[in-house]
Amino acid sequence: MRIPCPYCGERDAHEFSYLGDATLVRPDPAAVDAQDSALADRFHDYVYLRDNPAGAHREWWYHANGCRQWVRVTRDTRNHAIAGASLAREPGDAA
Repeated sequence: MRIPCPYCGERDAHEFSYLGDATLVRPDPAAVDAQDSALADRFHDYVYLRDNPAGAHREWWYHANGCRQWVRVTRDTRNHAIAGASLAREPGDAA
């Protein structure tokens, strides 16, 4: 699989480290009382429960053997086709 790094150009996936799902949103601990069990349940789901999507999916990749930048990649999980990539510090989708 080849990943298009915004700085270095297209590179082999072995240069990157995979972090995971780029669509997750961390629960706000200030939104509810800390003693509320619903907050604990939301954090449990955020940390431990993951979907296994088939199709286009946004992911975090770290270019460890290159520019050392975090890259947000949109990849099809069925065939590993890369639809786009952007630096993590840039807003918006990778596609």
